[in-house]
Amino acid sequence: MNDRTLRDAGSPIRILLVDDHTLFRRGLTALLSRDPGLQVVGDAADAGEAQRRAASLQPDIILLDNHLPGVSGIDALPALREAAPHARVLMLTISEDENDLAAALRAGACGYLLKTMEGEALASAIHRAMRGESVVANEMTGKLVAVYRQAAAAPPASDTPAAGSATDNAGNGALSPRETDILRGIARGDSNKQIARDLGIAETTVKIHVQHILRKLGVSSRVQVAVIAVERGLT
Repeated sequence: MNDRTLRDAGSPIRILLVDDHTLFRRGLTALLSRDPGLQVVGDAADAGEAQRRAASLQPDIILLDNHLPGVSGIDALPALREAAPHARVLMLTISEDENDLAAALRAGACGYLLKTMEGEALASAIHRAMRGESVVANEMTGKLVAVYRQAAAAPPASDTPAAGSATDNAGNGALSPRETDILRGIARGDSNKQIARDLGIAETTVKIHVQHILRKLGVSSRVQVAVIAVERGLT
């Protein structure tokens, strides 16, 4: 029985902390330990150590700071996702720069959180991320919308769009009217339960549609889906 099966059976969400400040890692470990549903299984101070620990521990969640020595957190994202393909990566940083936000989501982060948030809010965000919900700090929501509306309005820099961009992925599949309705709900940050209630359908039906949407758009997280919704003017 693997760690993911154990967690599904009721074990805590296993977390890897990546931050170059030792005291911050210790404090955050103590803070998260107050929630019996969370367990910090390891930590790392730089991208290289994080990749090795992610590969050996296979955590459920990676809390990743951007300002790391050497390779930044955002630049480390592809290697971390390869090392622990089932892990959800949440940025946890002091940066409120919209360019960092956009770059992190393009690189595959499932959320963008600020270190100024309360401990209970962070714990809640981790649980929500494990349920597949979008977790972007409230302070960054307006910047997220602004960044991608600006990107959608701007002319392409060349005939060949950047590989892996949200705009590129957005053309990978046509969504049905129902999937488009669900796409709007995801962009609002609604849970599957809330979307099901709003549309008058079963939550399991929403889950199936969400999987179809992810596959059609060629993305791996609800946050990336929300980005595409903004680009398509569906918010």
